[in-house]
Amino acid sequence: MRLLSFLALSPAAVYATVHNFSINNWQGYFNGASGVLQSLSPVADLSYDFSPSDYFHLRNGPGNYHTGDITMSWRLANSSEWQEIDSAASRQTSPNTSTLNGSLLRSNFDNVFPAAAKYMTITRDWQELDGDLILSYNIANHPSSPSIEIGAFGLPLEFNNIFTNRTPEATHIKCNLIDPYIGLDAGYAQVTRLTGTGPNIVITPATNVTKFEAWNFLYENPDQPCEYQSNVFEGLYAWQTLSLAYAENQWNATDPWMPPTSQILNAGESVTYALRFTVASQVADIESVAASNGLPVAVGIPGFIVPEDVDTFLYLNYQHPVKSMSVVPAGALSLSPATIPSSEWKAYSVKPGDGTFGRARLIIQYADGKQQAVSYYLINGGPQTVEKYAEFLFDEQWFTDDDPYFHRSPSVISYDYGTKSQILQEYRTWIAGISDEAGAGSFEAAAMKTSVYPVASQVHQLEEMVARTVYNWLQNKHANGTENPANSVKRSLFYWQPDLLPPDYYNKSIPFADNYAWNQSNAWDTWRAYDYVHVSALYWGLYAAESQSPGVLQLQNQTWYLLRAYETVMEIWADYDGKTPVTFYGSDGLMCETVWLYILRALKAEGYTTQFNQMQARMQSREKYWSTQKIPYGSEMPWDSTGEEGVYLWAKYFNNTALVTQTLDAIRGYMPTVAHWGWNGCARRYWDFLYGGSIARVERMIHHYGSGLNALPLLDAYKYNPTPSNLSAIYDLRVAYGGNMGPMSNINDEGFGSEAFHSFPDTMIWEAYSSDYGQNFLGHILGACTYLVDHPDFGMVSFGGNILTPSYGGVASVSVQPMDTVRQRIYVAPAGLAMQINAGAIDSFTYDSTAKAVTVQLGMGSGQSAKSAIMTYEDTIGTGVEYASSAQAGKSGGYSVTLPSTLTFNM
Repeated sequence: MRLLSFLALSPAAVYATVHNFSINNWQGYFNGASGVLQSLSPVADLSYDFSPSDYFHLRNGPGNYHTGDITMSWRLANSSEWQEIDSAASRQTSPNTSTLNGSLLRSNFDNVFPAAAKYMTITRDWQELDGDLILSYNIANHPSSPSIEIGAFGLPLEFNNIFTNRTPEATHIKCNLIDPYIGLDAGYAQVTRLTGTGPNIVITPATNVTKFEAWNFLYENPDQPCEYQSNVFEGLYAWQTLSLAYAENQWNATDPWMPPTSQILNAGESVTYALRFTVASQVADIESVAASNGLPVAVGIPGFIVPEDVDTFLYLNYQHPVKSMSVVPAGALSLSPATIPSSEWKAYSVKPGDGTFGRARLIIQYADGKQQAVSYYLINGGPQTVEKYAEFLFDEQWFTDDDPYFHRSPSVISYDYGTKSQILQEYRTWIAGISDEAGAGSFEAAAMKTSVYPVASQVHQLEEMVARTVYNWLQNKHANGTENPANSVKRSLFYWQPDLLPPDYYNKSIPFADNYAWNQSNAWDTWRAYDYVHVSALYWGLYAAESQSPGVLQLQNQTWYLLRAYETVMEIWADYDGKTPVTFYGSDGLMCETVWLYILRALKAEGYTTQFNQMQARMQSREKYWSTQKIPYGSEMPWDSTGEEGVYLWAKYFNNTALVTQTLDAIRGYMPTVAHWGWNGCARRYWDFLYGGSIARVERMIHHYGSGLNALPLLDAYKYNPTPSNLSAIYDLRVAYGGNMGPMSNINDEGFGSEAFHSFPDTMIWEAYSSDYGQNFLGHILGACTYLVDHPDFGMVSFGGNILTPSYGGVASVSVQPMDTVRQRIYVAPAGLAMQINAGAIDSFTYDSTAKAVTVQLGMGSGQSAKSAIMTYEDTIGTGVEYASSAQAGKSGGYSVTLPSTLTFNM
């Protein structure tokens, strides 16, 4: 150990003493005054610092949290009042430090917390264990003190998620994100780099009592140079191992993830809470690192959002046997042992109880005393959920009032579930204005539902919306001066401009003037490229509905909607006068633009060669532009998880392998898989409640549209992985399927679709506004597929389907019943067969490894009238799979197949 002088980066900063350390896996330094972690670099890549050491000088005052700080609530056993300990709030006093007894650094806090020191001694140790870094806190009750109850114990964790004043490239290279698995004794946190490449960090309990009970957001003063709790700095969290004091006070109106507990220390007793920091070379290794540190590992297939009609399995890997299992609420789940090839894993079939809906917690008690929590969300079956959602959209959210000033009628409009009313006025004008994501989301969702399950009355409503609201007002039908060219899309139909409307028209309780309200000119601007995608999706949904149920369209024919979709897309790159662009952001990846690939394919299939070539050329020019950028994921935000969907889509389409790889890595960096429905497949989003939430704040969002949309590239990439049985490949599928199912949890039992779930432990509810949920639903619909996978440990498993035959013991033939929401796409991984139809349903398919064949049974789709469909397929990994049935050629290289019928593919 040696003391160094460290020069802070600010010119006005003074020299500060630090304690430098170097162990087998880590190098870094602790702050010389507070002893908190200031820098942490993996020996495998010393050029990378997981801590924001370059910004430490900007946020090292009272109230700024760092790794190594402590938050604690305690009380004497005969008292009802909790006393608070917070080392960040007490920054002005430094603990007494030393390097005794083999510690890298030891700190005693008697002088920092004198009131607590009358009864207990609090010491912090930084230590080494097998090359890993250990952070431990010992709380020792004095031999003559009364009993002490510790009601909350938190360990703040600070890593470099500060994007403030960084370029996109610097942010991508320097920064990282942390996400939790709130799993009690099996819980861990993972710190992943934004590059998606390693090394990364796995943080695990280092003592048996350091359970992961809650994930507590740490409030700091936002008025600081790093812009705490903003779109450039989400903020920090604490690993909460005890939480009873919070549950009795700050969180007393919520249902926490885990039962809140406390710890009693009698006279002379002590307890040590500790965390271990271990390197994971890549994200797919995180679970194996957790296991190597002595944690039980739980894998769910297909995941932890459980439709009532889908067979779900839980796989456990731990050195000690399961002693017991319990479920909260009682009866919400039942588990029974299942047989698999592996002897290292134990498998269980998971069944939801009759009529159960919503959150459920499984507690697994192991023979050595460890407890593991697995969090599930129980829902209705996919088609049933979609129909219930559609009823809500086309009934509760169907707006038909006289609306002479804003021309929003008729439309599927935003909804406030808190007040059970449509949102007709909002200070964020776009929410009430049926444009931008938070306004367009509801009609976009309605279009996506219609694209797969058209109901005549609902289709007619959308056609009326197009005829009277969209293609007259939201979209400029004809050129209206130089600033409103034909086909351009307004940012919002609703606006706030009192001088244009009758007195007292606007609700006086809404704070228009102090917030984001747009006047008519701003609202009716057409420069935001994102808005065009949602309108194009509306047109495409109606085009697709006709394929599902011929004759369902009444106001326009099918190709009219297709051409309107095309014209809307291409307007993004139009100009007013030969040089002034209509829109901004057209060169960025735009959320939901996966629908554009469907539009492009439809143009080709319908014989619109000129339009196909023009649109394809435009997409290729964007892909070429992205290939010149180091970080091609630009958006309106300094960092975003929005553009990756489009960048991957067109990089893949135009065979840009390097960009495909880079984009998939980026997604892996912000999209985890853990045994918790909320974080499993949940892409990082944290600012959209500001723009679309009734609770407007920066907060880690659970299953915002990042989940459904970022799942699409990973789902697609899995189909082209040359080794689909490899655990790294299956890791991607697990993440992606979790993301694809995330949007289904947002739809409640009455059919309302929420923007996202509020994860802060003092809230823990679904957002009351519908806002931009539709973009999430689009991702779910376009990604819905049933997969058959040969897992090296579990045997044949299905994501999205029910296996009708045993999948172990050398069974050659495996039959699967698709149970995904759409039931028109399958991927048979052992055969490398990706197949889809544009109408009807895939009732079942059978993979026979001996006969080297796949047989597919097609049927009539629910509520559809099509008697035939266009089938397309692809050999994705070079197995030689070929369509063996005699068939008539269909559109654009597909095959026209009768519904119902049987199709055969040979390998």
